Amino acid sequence: MSAWSNIEVELAVADYFTMLAKELAGRNYSKAEHRRNLLPLLSGRSEGAIEFKHQNISAVLINLGQPYIKGYLPRFNFQKILEDKVIDYLIGHKSIEEQFKQFAEGEIDQPIIKKDFDKLIVEAPTGTQLVEEPAAAYTRSPIKTNYLEKEQRNRNLGMLGEEYVMEFEKWQLTISGKQNLADQVRWISKEEGDGTGFDILSRNPNGSDKYIEVKTTKLGKETPFFFSRNELMFSQNKRSDYHLYRLFNFNTNVKMFVKNGSLDTICTSIPMTFKGYF
Repeated sequence: MSAWSNIEVELAVADYFTMLAKELAGRNYSKAEHRRNLLPLLSGRSEGAIEFKHQNISAVLINLGQPYIKGYLPRFNFQKILEDKVIDYLIGHKSIEEQFKQFAEGEIDQPIIKKDFDKLIVEAPTGTQLVEEPAAAYTRSPIKTNYLEKEQRNRNLGMLGEEYVMEFEKWQLTISGKQNLADQVRWISKEEGDGTGFDILSRNPNGSDKYIEVKTTKLGKETPFFFSRNELMFSQNKRSDYHLYRLFNFNTNVKMFVKNGSLDTICTSIPMTFKGYF
């Protein structure tokens, strides 16, 4: 199959952003229908090829620190022409940043979060998709704000995620016959602030301490998360008792995976901030 032409890439990018705008606005749409409508405009492509290209676009947006379509899991082996066309689209459609801003900063109503703890835990992503942030090489971008990071720092979203994990931990201990331990679960970040290096102090069934860091997103489980040096150092000091609880799809069908160990061993992390001394 020949390489995608400039016009084919532009059509795929425009179609992707049409779907993304609908998703961010909470409107229903059919990915399959979009692929079928795009097919006649391309040169002998298959629906599978279109899907793969759309997954590449998700990866480009993640590298740019922007929201993406949850149903198109990121594939990072894309050509530079695709990144260029995505950036060109963003330059020509600046109004989409307002949707990104609303995605990152908008309030979430707790009643839409269904607490189905029996089906909450899923497998963690494979490979090295969980990164702190893309490499610091220069990339031109019309959007200066990293809205993936801004979403994680959304106080309302973070509090709801931590509250959800609090209830899950108490539920898990209670059904294990450890009601006395369930009563000892503490919401540390709420009681003592964010400087402790973790969010929740729970208990293992044997009564030992369980330190939990909660990271919440409305996007998919492959979405990068961000952590501080303090959180990294705490996870290293308490590596055997430290757990990352990653909540995702939080505003629709919330799921969670759990990773045990220090942050530098359970994901691929990239340092982005340095301190200089004279």
